[in-house]
Amino acid sequence: METFTEPKELAENSHYQEQKKKTLAGLSDGMIDVPIIEIINAFNKLPYCFILQCCYGHFIYNGQNDSHNLEPLPITDTIARVEYRIAYICLCIENSDLGRGLLSALKKTTVIDPENIQFCCAEWFWKGQANSYALQVEPDRFKREDKATLDYREALYVEKIRNEFFFQIQELLQKQQGRD
Repeated sequence: METFTEPKELAENSHYQEQKKKTLAGLSDGMIDVPIIEIINAFNKLPYCFILQCCYGHFIYNGQNDSHNLEPLPITDTIARVEYRIAYICLCIENSDLGRGLLSALKKTTVIDPENIQFCCAEWFWKGQANSYALQVEPDRFKREDKATLDYREALYVEKIRNEFFFQIQELLQKQQGRD
């Protein structure tokens, strides 16, 4: 599945409010990875955006085969390769002053580590939902994929970046909530 295309400009979307209402009606906390439930719910409380899909990012390796593993990578010298299922947040943003402000703030989160965090669109999302954007955490060379095989040391680094990313997103949301 291709997850990366260059970001598009916000477009007019007269159906935004009804799309948000319909999407949120089908969402429950049980569908969200536990470590990011509060983040996702905070996005959805903002009147100018809503979440379409998200993933905390999962690390699978020899001895850990749970595709929804939420545990941190162990500190060991016995793991050589790790399959990383990318961390991402895909959201729809309203074409409004507050929406444009959020869009600008989200783009800036890539400065945490531009080689491992991308702000993008996914064409298949945009076709179904105008003004949909994604922030994803994965090495740039894999930015068009939804998973990657990494050596153990790189996986540790990506895990660190993923954790910092979600921390920064939480901080961004606190600022956004003050703007409502």
